Amino acid sequence: MPDVLLTVGTRKGLFIGRRHDGRWEFDDPHFPAQAVYSVAIDTRPGTPRLLVGGDSSHWGPSVFHSDDLGRTWTEPPAPAVRFPQDTGASLERVWQLHPAPAHSPGVVYAGTEPAALFRSDDGGESFALVRPLWEHPTRSQWVPGGGGEAVHTVVTDRRDPDAVTVAVSTAGVFRSQDGGASWAPSNDGVSAVFLPDPHPEFGQCVHKIAQDAGDLDRLYLQNHWGVYRSDDAGGSWTDIGGPLPSDFGFAVAAHPHRPGTAYVFPITADSDRVPADHRCRVYRTTDAGTSWEPLDKGLPRGDHYGTVLRDALCTDDADPAGVYFGNRNGEVYASADDGDSWQLLAGHLPDVLCVRAAVI
Repeated sequence: MPDVLLTVGTRKGLFIGRRHDGRWEFDDPHFPAQAVYSVAIDTRPGTPRLLVGGDSSHWGPSVFHSDDLGRTWTEPPAPAVRFPQDTGASLERVWQLHPAPAHSPGVVYAGTEPAALFRSDDGGESFALVRPLWEHPTRSQWVPGGGGEAVHTVVTDRRDPDAVTVAVSTAGVFRSQDGGASWAPSNDGVSAVFLPDPHPEFGQCVHKIAQDAGDLDRLYLQNHWGVYRSDDAGGSWTDIGGPLPSDFGFAVAAHPHRPGTAYVFPITADSDRVPADHRCRVYRTTDAGTSWEPLDKGLPRGDHYGTVLRDALCTDDADPAGVYFGNRNGEVYASADDGDSWQLLAGHLPDVLCVRAAVI
């Protein structure tokens, strides 16, 4: 088994786990009393850089980084993410930190609340607002979702540094093909069941997007009702949630190596946000959504009520892949065999908000 670093952001701090020689150990919590909504593990440098979006109820939101796997942390002297004064906005939260592919060394994207995209060219130490998305002509019609109005997902293309896709709650999917200079809604086929017109150009409540390992034009989308696949980089979407016990949920993750393989965690309903059938089960497709199978070996068998949030399901880059999820019960589970079997890594943590893992 390769060594793995696992970061777990919770309502009250960051927990870091390390697998060495097949055994897991967790540090004492970092950033106690801060809600950690976003974590990134940037493996492009020789030494991985950890990026954390913390949210202190006293000091407010900030972005921290570590170049020694969490032993020490640096907070820039000036806020890393800050809205320009002319916008009249102030940062509420950093929902997403996303290192770009290897073709763009140093580039890191941050998705925020209020709904905006920021770009860093220095590895996440300072960010600049991507104004064309902030000034999009549809912005005045965007409305907050249950968790606020936020850019919570960023997807980049390792073939093309100018291709960037974001998901906005609740405005839907927007794509740029020119490095962020212009943006177009990309929600064809995705429903908005809560609106009078269930198929608007924008206004969908997209919860998460993941990119396929083999076909980079294939994306998987977990919606507020509906699981979808795109085979044209988000130009159009097809419903693939029919075989699932519920197509409501928050999280979706793709296998790092196997084409057509993705994972979701079905939730009963928007009005009853607990696991479908009260069962703790991850569902996997290996045929791009034609069929889904439940994965529950090693998971609790009785009634279970731990909801998995949008960034609390992830994979690492091992082969076979590690798959990880944390829930609002404060439990963290891991699989070292593509999801075929699971073990409990940690329990009784604060509410788990996000998980990220990487081979180190």
